This record gives sequence, structure tokens and C-alpha cells, in this order.
Amino acid sequence: MRRRTTLIAIYVTFVLAFLGLVVFVGGVVVEFFAAPRPAVGGALSPAILVALMGLCAAALMFLSLFTLIGWSLARQTRARGSGYGDAYRLIEAFRFGDAIPLLERSIREGKETSEVLMLLTSAYAYTGQLAKAQATADRAVELFPNDPESYVTLANGYRLQAAYAEAALALEQAAALAADQPIIWAELGFVQRFAGQAEQALESFEHAAAHAMPAPYGVRVFYHLAKAYETVGEARKAVRATAKMMSARAGLGPWKTALKPLEGTAYGQALRYEIAAIEQAIADADAGNLG
Repeated sequence: MRRRTTLIAIYVTFVLAFLGLVVFVGGVVVEFFAAPRPAVGGALSPAILVALMGLCAAALMFLSLFTLIGWSLARQTRARGSGYGDAYRLIEAFRFGDAIPLLERSIREGKETSEVLMLLTSAYAYTGQLAKAQATADRAVELFPNDPESYVTLANGYRLQAAYAEAALALEQAAALAADQPIIWAELGFVQRFAGQAEQALESFEHAAAHAMPAPYGVRVFYHLAKAYETVGEARKAVRATAKMMSARAGLGPWKTALKPLEGTAYGQALRYEIAAIEQAIADADAGNLG
């Protein structure tokens, strides 16, 4: 809730700053095109006064904006440790080994949050330190048993070990705590498929599809829904799911990028086959060959 309030405050401040600039430019334009009038006692014209007021308001809003952003970053650093931000960027660049010391430093500083533990679990797992990854994921659940992200962390550790049934159980716990989060339902469906739990995966995908999803999740979820509906002969549902898959087709890019650090793992191989199947389905839909 606090994060949402901060984001709203930053957005409103930015809008007010922009409006101040618009007022400034408008006043200058009006003054430029207005008929010349003799100055009375050196006083500024009303248009220039309005322009200066707009400029002052914009400057004040920009100052407030930078203050809010700085406060937000400082609060994040206090909450998650001094190395969290750099570690997050390193993990985004797949430099997992470089991120580990920063995350371990955050924990030594007493910032053992679910977010820090999630990143550290992933970093350990991607660098082959599976025992440490499992211990870190278990630690997240121990410290934050009511936080769905803790169970997502645990599931990530299991998934990278190709322990899909265990990952599904962990994500079921996360879904029970955050039933309105489509990404958790989508992730649950993915691991249930890998675990051979087709019926349960379909239910999870339908839960996910009931909410708006980012394109990377939408393209996979609607692909699997289209295939499932086609299998049971529900043609209309299959066509609708295919159309939604096509609208989210750009979401395949992040998954293809994520394949590189997963090379040599069973999960990476399974994901590679799935992405290839989705690409073929998109090509068939483009060609009008929907079966």
C-alpha cells in the first residue's frame, strides 16, 4: 500500500510539473503574439506573470519529484540492504555470480527480506549451488510463512532442480495466499504441466486468464488454453484463446532471452521445446492453418 501511494504521488507530481511548463509556454506565446502595450511603471504584463507562475510551479514540482524519488530509493536501500539494487541489475544481466556477494552482504546487514532471499535463491541455483539455493528458499518460508513471495521463492528453487511436483505444491500455497495474482496462477500452471498434471494445469491457466496479464505470461497461458480447448473440441474457446495468444506474441522475447542461463538444465530444455511449439503455433495462425 505504501509503495502504491508513493508511485501515485510521483505520478501526480510529474503531471503537475508538466502542466506548469505548459502554462509557462502558453504565457510566453500569448505575450509574443499580443499587441504591444506601453509598460506602466515597469510592471510585467499579465501573460508574463502567468508564465512565471507556471515556471515556478514546474520548478517546485520537479524539486518535489526528485525528492520523492530519492526518498523512495533510500527507503528501498534501508529495507533491502545496500547491495540490493546493484544485485537486481546484475541478475537482469545474467551475472549471477557477481550478484551473490551483494545479496549476502544485504543479509549480513540484517535485510533478510523475501525479495532478497528470492534473488539469492535464483543466483545460487543458476550458478549450480543447489544446496544453498534450497536452504535459502526454505529460509524464506520459515521467516515469511504468510508471504506468497516466499513460496514463489521455494518453487523457483524446486523448478530449477526439475522437481516440478514440489514446485507445484509450493505455488499452490502462494496461490492460496494471493488468489488474485494471475502470474502466480500462470507459474503454477506451467510447473503442473511439466509435472504431468494436465487437468490441474488447465484450471490454473483459466484462473490466470480471468485477469489481465503481462504479455510474456499471456502468450504461454493462452497457447496452452488453445491447445487444451482444441483437444476437447471446444472450437470457439480455442479460437478466442489463439487470438489472445497472437495479441501477446511479443511476450515470447523475454522467455527466449531467459533460455541462455538455463542451458544444460532439464528445465531449460523443457522451456526451449515449449517456446518452439508456441512459435510454430503462431506461424500456423499467421498462415491461417489453425487445424
